[in-house]
Amino acid sequence: MQRLRRLRSSTTLREMVAETSVKKEGLIYPVFVTFGKDKKEEVPSMPGVYRYSVDRLGEIAEQVFQAGIAGVMLFGIPETKDECGSGACDEQGIVPQALRFFKEYFKEKGKSFLLVADICLCEYTSHGHCGVLEGGDVVNDKSLPLHAAAALAAVRAGADMVAPSSMMDGVVAAIREELDKNGFNNIPVMGYSAKFASAFYGPFRDAADSAPQSGDRKSYQMDFRNGREALRELDSDEAEGADILMVKPALSYLDVVAQARAHTLLPLAVYNVSGEYSMVKAAAAQGWIDEKRIVKEILTAFFRAGADIVITYHALDYVRWEEEK
Repeated sequence: MQRLRRLRSSTTLREMVAETSVKKEGLIYPVFVTFGKDKKEEVPSMPGVYRYSVDRLGEIAEQVFQAGIAGVMLFGIPETKDECGSGACDEQGIVPQALRFFKEYFKEKGKSFLLVADICLCEYTSHGHCGVLEGGDVVNDKSLPLHAAAALAAVRAGADMVAPSSMMDGVVAAIREELDKNGFNNIPVMGYSAKFASAFYGPFRDAADSAPQSGDRKSYQMDFRNGREALRELDSDEAEGADILMVKPALSYLDVVAQARAHTLLPLAVYNVSGEYSMVKAAAAQGWIDEKRIVKEILTAFFRAGADIVITYHALDYVRWEEEK
């Protein structure tokens, strides 16, 4: 008989032989920035998550500074939208304003901090799709220059990394070429490489006001039934010059995360998306689960499956709970 329980017999032994841990340096917290002044609006479907106007960003900046996590990923909610999402390319737009604020804030703190700009058009288009819409279809190649211009605007404003999330074919290459052409060859690109068309995005679309006005995104986001195709998407982004690959969502796609980890030598990120977060919050509010234990178990599962980086709305809560022990 093998006595496998021997190494589980005390807390000290369990801690000593634990194979996986959640490192706060691997956590990125998403932040929603909205137009206007003096705004801090809780997202109804995401308890504890807020939309901030730029003049209120100091509150969340201080929280992430105190938490000591790796960085933030910024999403913008503009005041006006148009058919081609031109606001995404505006160097005076909402995300560039936020980037400049965060850059100055952390410079004054004397702390190295990662500012990641999500690059997509869906928050900025009047139709809510992630590219140029013609005849009800998203036109891939006409959308690429807009994504490249949006990435350049973000980097000029202070982004340390850009993360194209539209799932347009060739978007990583278009952004890499544009950044290199303008002297930003040291800025890494994190591709939303295997991003599935998922029902778990619902609360995010409330937060970012980005739901499609017609149709859906199944013609460009991946079919959730396909795992091998995800590896093709990873290969494509890697070949186009991505520095970090991503699987999104995370919790229902741990098989894909594990396959991705075995498939590539690049760093691997996962996005613990809004629906996954909100389900935990809803169950905890009813007293059905122990939120602290559940969140730790979920985050540990991401790292155990092979993720190096976890983008999660739980980041600040998790760090605070760990420090309270």
